[in-house]
Amino acid sequence: MSLGLIAGGGELPRAVAESARADGRAVFVVALRGMCGEWAEEFPHDWVSLGEPGRALKSLAGAGSKDVLLAGKVERPKFSELKLDAKGMMVLPRVIAAARQGDDALLRMLVGLFEDAGFRAVGVAEAAPGLVAGEGPLGRVLPNDDHKADITRAFAIVRALGALDIGQAAAVCEGLALAVEAAEGTDAMIARIGQLRDNLRGTPQKKRGVLVKALKPTQDAKTDMPVVGVETVRRAAEVGLAGIALEAGKSLIVGKQAVAAEADRLGLFVVGVTP
Repeated sequence: MSLGLIAGGGELPRAVAESARADGRAVFVVALRGMCGEWAEEFPHDWVSLGEPGRALKSLAGAGSKDVLLAGKVERPKFSELKLDAKGMMVLPRVIAAARQGDDALLRMLVGLFEDAGFRAVGVAEAAPGLVAGEGPLGRVLPNDDHKADITRAFAIVRALGALDIGQAAAVCEGLALAVEAAEGTDAMIARIGQLRDNLRGTPQKKRGVLVKALKPTQDAKTDMPVVGVETVRRAAEVGLAGIALEAGKSLIVGKQAVAAEADRLGLFVVGVTP
């Protein structure tokens, strides 16, 4: 029984596909046009636009997929410009209504389309458990007591923001909230930290502050778990952060060995924490 992977942008979909294949599972990729990378050509696949849910369902059924997973960045479309198939025209009013309630509601609604068609929605933790962040440090660098206090505060901020479906990440330095994530995403949030005065944040030479990523209280882990990779570590180091903390068991690390090696090289900690 193959895994049906609906693949958006970023590194995560490829990591999921490769991890599942390494575990001996067949993978069929529904590659979202304009979002998924060319790596999808390495797997049995079909290229589908966001306005073609009927084609996606037909492709998954033809591939013998029973379990379906949505992974990667899915950009919110301009609904007026979508080219729709027959199924797309039928469900568009539901999609628009869900979108008005927030990104989490939209993703749940999209996953619900596949469940209504008889597929079983699964999360990355089930399909590719090797990507899930565990408890404790990933590399050799460890957080000190000041970092741990910042981690606790940042988790509280993320929880408050997440309850309003705003974002999954926050950065704190010595108790001061440096930045929070919204629609711009984690990379853009980190870049904003670099625009702050040095007395408010760390520098590459004297690192201070932490980045925390955690699952929103409103969020379904089947649709959008927090993710970090090597690039996240590099960006955090560039703006002087001392480390990254993830919610253990509910966050993902793409390329754990590479992330640990890069964090050690740059002198950052990466740690899984149970808030």
